[in-house]
Amino acid sequence: MIERIYAIGDVHGRLDLFAKLIARIGRDHEGRSPGAARIILLGDIIDRGADGAAMVKGCMKLTTASDHFMVLKGNHEEMMVQALAGDLKTYRAWLEFGGRETLLGWGVDTAAVTADATRADLRRAAKTVGPEVLTWLDQLPLYHQHDGFMFVHAGIRPAIPLRQQDPGDMLWITDDFLESELDHGKIVVHGHSIVDGGPDLRPNRIGIDTGAFRTNRLTAIRIEQGDVWFADTGGVDDFLPLLTDNYSAQLR
Repeated sequence: MIERIYAIGDVHGRLDLFAKLIARIGRDHEGRSPGAARIILLGDIIDRGADGAAMVKGCMKLTTASDHFMVLKGNHEEMMVQALAGDLKTYRAWLEFGGRETLLGWGVDTAAVTADATRADLRRAAKTVGPEVLTWLDQLPLYHQHDGFMFVHAGIRPAIPLRQQDPGDMLWITDDFLESELDHGKIVVHGHSIVDGGPDLRPNRIGIDTGAFRTNRLTAIRIEQGDVWFADTGGVDDFLPLLTDNYSAQLR
C-alpha cells in the first residue's frame, strides 16, 4: 500500500536538476519511517532544456521497472506526439515551443528543426525518435488520485465531474482553474503554470511548477497522511515542512 507520495513539477529537459532532486527524495525517504512510496512526475519532462531525450529514455525504463514511478502526460508530450504523427503545422509550432532542443538531444540533424521545416524533415525526426517512444508518450496517464489529492499536469475544469473532464483542460487549462475558489472534492496538485517564488498553496490546489528550465529551481512535494512538505534544487538541503490547517482539516 502506498503511504507516501513525492510529486515533481515540470522538469523540461533539465536532467541535472531532476537527478539532484531524486537524490534528495531518496535521502528523505530513507530517513523516514518504513512505508511504500510513489514518485509522480506531473508532465512536461521534455522541451526547452537540453536533456529531454535522456529524460524520456530514463523515465521509460523506470516506469517499466516499477509501478512506484509514474509519469503523467503534459501538454508538451501531447504536442510532440501530434507533431511527429505527421502534422507539419504542429511540428513547426512545437519546434518553437521547445521541441527543437528535444530533437537535437535525440540526434536529429539541425537542418530538420528549423522554422521552415518540411514534411521530409518531420519524417526524419519521427524515425529518429522511433514509434516505441511515441507510443509511450501517447499512453501516459492524464491524472492520478491518492487519498484527498489529485495529481494532474495543468488542472481541471471547475464544477465538472472527473469523468466528464476534457483531456485538453487537464493538459492546457490556466486562468479558469487557477482563479477558481471552488472545492474540487480533492486538493489538485499541478504544474504547467509557473509560480515565481512558489509553490502556490491554495485551499483547493497546490501549484509546484517553479520554472526549472530558466530558474534552476525544480520543486517536489511530499504528501503523507494529509501533511505536505516541499523541497527544491535552489539550495534547500532538506524537505521543508509546510503543514496547513486547511489540508489537515479536509483529510480528517
